[in-house]
Amino acid sequence: MRADEKERQAPPRKSLELGHEFEEIVVDTRPLAVVLLSRSVRPFILILGLAAFAVIGRAAPPHGLTDVGERALGVFALAVIYWATGVIPLMVTSLFVIVLLGVSGVMPARTAFSLFGNEAIFFVLAAFMLAAAVNRRGLGRRIALVVFGRFGGTPRGLVRSIYMLSALMSFVIPEHAVAATIFPIVLDLARTMDLKPGHSRYGTALFLAMAWGVNIGGIATLLGGARGPLALGILSEATGRSISFLQWSKATLPLVILLLVAGYLVLVSWYPCDLESVAQSARELANRRAELGLMTASEWMVAVILGLTVLAWLTGSDRYGYAGIAILAVVALFVFDLLTWREVEEYVNWGIILMYGGAIALGAALQRTGAAAFIAGATLGRTTSTVLMLAILTLAAGVLGEMLSHSAVVAALVPVALGVARQLGLDPASMTLAVAIPAGLTFILPVGTPSIALAYSGGFMKTRDLLIPGAIMIAIAWIGMNLCVHVYWPLLGLGVGSIPNP
Repeated sequence: MRADEKERQAPPRKSLELGHEFEEIVVDTRPLAVVLLSRSVRPFILILGLAAFAVIGRAAPPHGLTDVGERALGVFALAVIYWATGVIPLMVTSLFVIVLLGVSGVMPARTAFSLFGNEAIFFVLAAFMLAAAVNRRGLGRRIALVVFGRFGGTPRGLVRSIYMLSALMSFVIPEHAVAATIFPIVLDLARTMDLKPGHSRYGTALFLAMAWGVNIGGIATLLGGARGPLALGILSEATGRSISFLQWSKATLPLVILLLVAGYLVLVSWYPCDLESVAQSARELANRRAELGLMTASEWMVAVILGLTVLAWLTGSDRYGYAGIAILAVVALFVFDLLTWREVEEYVNWGIILMYGGAIALGAALQRTGAAAFIAGATLGRTTSTVLMLAILTLAAGVLGEMLSHSAVVAALVPVALGVARQLGLDPASMTLAVAIPAGLTFILPVGTPSIALAYSGGFMKTRDLLIPGAIMIAIAWIGMNLCVHVYWPLLGLGVGSIPNP
């Protein structure tokens, strides 16, 4: 499985759950066309990116764009080509972007590299460390076993408990960590019930409940996926604005509720239970839960620190900054000996930090040079309807999120959205949310998120089986997103504004 933040952080290579050791599962999550393209014409893609940078960067700038903006546009073209095809790792592309911004004179190299100090990067890093403590101390596994054992006594109850717990855990733990915790348990349950890959629709429902639950819950807070902090980092560097932890959660709450209800109804309707009883799995869960014994002191302390941290984010992120609060929580973990640096090194995907630094620098460059506004004008600038413009933008973010890395979608589209906001006098914070939220909602393809990739690796899912139910969820998500933008967000002071008539 290719890593990125493509918020696609790989889960630990080996996982012990329910007494079994599962070997590393390696899944290339890219579409087949992209895999074949990258292997057969990789040199041509590399050349294409460099050619786009050279041709666009040296061309005479069109009306409304400066020479520096034209060069920034050339760097952006190269980045989009490389990010979309994955011809080289996303983080390497981002490092290349940093260098090109300095070499081409778009911004001083010192300025470009300094953007690695953006608050969003440190927030993501600290959030991953918190997740490492939750999983390494066994708190995540304990919660899963207790919930599945308590509420999973019937076939539908088991699907519902996997679905809801995956969503709720993704409120406070990054998606990849939740997937790494839940997947081995679901896999072992499928084996215990002797479900056959390719033959059991109930088995498909179990794995899809994990994947959809994680993805839906992942948009509820800034902790679910690193694409949210990335979007806020680009927003902050470009405009000086930000969105608090509580504002983000308020903005996504109705959509999360809608999708949780719709997703469950689609699951139980499309994948009906083909079992009369799950008694055997219930007994296995009870045995494993008994083996865990009482909660240890370290588990209690991790739970308390995590709870206090979330409370501090909800009440004090405006004043103290979400990264500052997260770092204090990490310090507390080390003070109380709840986390070691070796565990951090094993768990955190450091490539994410590199990827985000380059993406934030590129977004800042596009905004400062006017290139973002130019792109916006060339693509959405002629749209005279706010409703239509937002519909196009949210649809593009959602569809691209199915096919590309979520981080790459955010890095490419947020600068465009900010350009639209600047050109038409719209609220940049709302425009940022309109891209970042739908970009994280994946229901069919295993490209952008590890939860879907892991679900596929269980052997119970095929793309053709997910096309119709996944398309239903994509449509519901798109409609719900646009209703939130135009009906609910204005009540929170996040209205995008309106485009003046020409």
